[in-house]
Amino acid sequence: MGMPLELNTMIVTKGREKRVEENLFTLTKEGYRLYPIDIPLEVRRTIEGEVSGMAKIKKVILEGEQTTIEYQLISLHSSN
Repeated sequence: MGMPLELNTMIVTKGREKRVEENLFTLTKEGYRLYPIDIPLEVRRTIEGEVSGMAKIKKVILEGEQTTIEYQLISLHSSN
């Protein structure tokens, strides 16, 4: 029996991220998703939105038909 799985190469938050520490965040998404770990990825609020920063994923948890990632923001793009 197969399991639906999605491979993601960017972090799309939709405003649902939660700050754990200064530059450390968690994000939970529906379904099972794979992300590259310790490789800089773009962070966007929406899939077609502007890049808001770069982050490295530190942990991926696949559990209960959800994926939780813990990522560290390594740079922030600002319009200021």
